Amino acid sequence: MRNAMVGLIVPAAGMGVRLGVGMPKALYTVGGQTLLSHAVRAAVESGVVSAIVVAAPPGLATRVLEFVQPEIPADVLVRVVDGGVSRQSSVRAALTAMSSDIDVVLVHDAARCLAPPRLFAEVAAAVQAGRAAVVPGLEVVDTLKQVDRRGSVVDTPDRTVLRAVQTPQGFRRGLLQRAHDAATGDEATDDAGLVERLGQPVYVVPGDESAFKVTRPLDLLLAEALLAARAADEGHR
Repeated sequence: MRNAMVGLIVPAAGMGVRLGVGMPKALYTVGGQTLLSHAVRAAVESGVVSAIVVAAPPGLATRVLEFVQPEIPADVLVRVVDGGVSRQSSVRAALTAMSSDIDVVLVHDAARCLAPPRLFAEVAAAVQAGRAAVVPGLEVVDTLKQVDRRGSVVDTPDRTVLRAVQTPQGFRRGLLQRAHDAATGDEATDDAGLVERLGQPVYVVPGDESAFKVTRPLDLLLAEALLAARAADEGHR
């Protein structure tokens, strides 16, 4: 699959309740652009994406297209579809709308808006090289505790075998489709989890600290600081 065409799905229908901005999270502005625009631009700059499908908040497809269109070159096909009530249903809707000539699908959360272009390229390359499912992950630095419903600690997992998983996640299209077709309910927090339920292996590549998920107000401050640092770095080149 070394020359397989790569498509990108961006689930961006979430309202971001924990972020507390009172609007769809993907359309919130950081550093002068929406989270969604930052995410799409990085994917395009990776040079590996041929088609993009964004799952937008229902009823906002036209507005979302206006935000992302300026970031997308003419040779990259872009579509915006209505997302669902869950991340899983949004990805499913976008996958249905993906161009038929796409063999490798990357799924990337708009909330991980500062993931660098190289991360898209590395995940896609791993799938093209033969891995059917690939996720980026970081080593866990905190001590983790497993607790019961009463809040009592029942176990301390060995953090050396744990990874904090990020996006973009990459898949052979047929495998991702099978995983979604076999899924029951809408409880999956990532697409790799659906693949694991099929008994299929998922390969982990090194993640990137800048691909953190914007979830809470403090994350917005971190995103602003990182964008300012990047701008300063560009200014000194």
